[in-house]
Amino acid sequence: MTQPVRILVVGLGNMGASHASAYHRNPGFEIVGLCSRTIKSKTIPDELQGYPLFVDYSAALAELKPDAVSVNTWPNTHADYAIQAMEAGAHVFMEKPIATNNEDAERVVAAAKRLNKKLVLGYILRVHPSWVKFIEIGQTMGKPLAMRLNLNQQSSGDAWMWHKNLIDSLIPIVDCGVHYVDVMCQLTGAKPVRVHGIGAALWSDAEKQNYGHLHVTFDDGSVGWYEAGWGPMMSETAFFVKDVVGPNGSVSLVPNDEARTDADELSDSADIDKHTKTDAIRVHYADVDEYKNFTRKDDILSMDDEPGHQELCDREQAFFLKAITEDLDLTESMEAAVNSLRIVLAAEQSIREERAIRLD
Repeated sequence: MTQPVRILVVGLGNMGASHASAYHRNPGFEIVGLCSRTIKSKTIPDELQGYPLFVDYSAALAELKPDAVSVNTWPNTHADYAIQAMEAGAHVFMEKPIATNNEDAERVVAAAKRLNKKLVLGYILRVHPSWVKFIEIGQTMGKPLAMRLNLNQQSSGDAWMWHKNLIDSLIPIVDCGVHYVDVMCQLTGAKPVRVHGIGAALWSDAEKQNYGHLHVTFDDGSVGWYEAGWGPMMSETAFFVKDVVGPNGSVSLVPNDEARTDADELSDSADIDKHTKTDAIRVHYADVDEYKNFTRKDDILSMDDEPGHQELCDREQAFFLKAITEDLDLTESMEAAVNSLRIVLAAEQSIREERAIRLD
């Protein structure tokens, strides 16, 4: 029997804890350590009790010599932590984004290729069946495409500090934007050529702009926009828009719109399950008859049995294990991670320089 992959988990925030849970329950992995700079003050989930705890990442790498490392720390540490792990002989799973600048992103991918190590990025929508189907249908809508995506989040409770800390590292359209421009790139299969961004600082407690909007133009004529805002002031009206329109019709992810009667449930856009969850996929067809009436009704594809956040993390880690044990070629996904980061960083540059950015 093949020995389990010995893995060190670095970072135990929302995503780190979810990935650690996936490793804990997957017999193909063996957690050899949990590492966080604040590990001594953290409450370790019951299922993760008993694993060795480390404050110092370098010391943990040196002592444990793991087969793999799961990097779930703040974005500005991702590149250095990943390269350090690969140079120590480990494969890497890394939460998005791959880095906070283009040069570091390319360094990470170059290291993975040079050292022959697997690098899997936490692009959770790539393992989500509803999003996979959404993209598949969107690709049948003809060209060009108009793609409208957003995820605005209202910050309160635990999410208040979580969002503030993220903004201090990366603005929202960069941090979460990589997911959605990756979706755009999959939908079009085209080259992005121009990016424009706008942003506003609405939250005095955050160091950077907490609201942003990016526009992308592709060389096949397709266009897309992504909007993201975090903070206690954000509106939850239309906070979840996932819509693709082409000459042949449109496809939309429909969010959970159940009636809310409990005042305690009024703010739920920061619920991590709401970031990916849908009720249905609505498909509209543009075909009309001689009287210009539609020839067919919209299709409604139920997504009632779609996976929750933890199951999606389980799927990501199952793929990571498969990539290691079956020596999968990850060139496409690594290049996609670099490309999506390049687009969102161009939007940030556009905001800063107040001009559209041409991409080579």
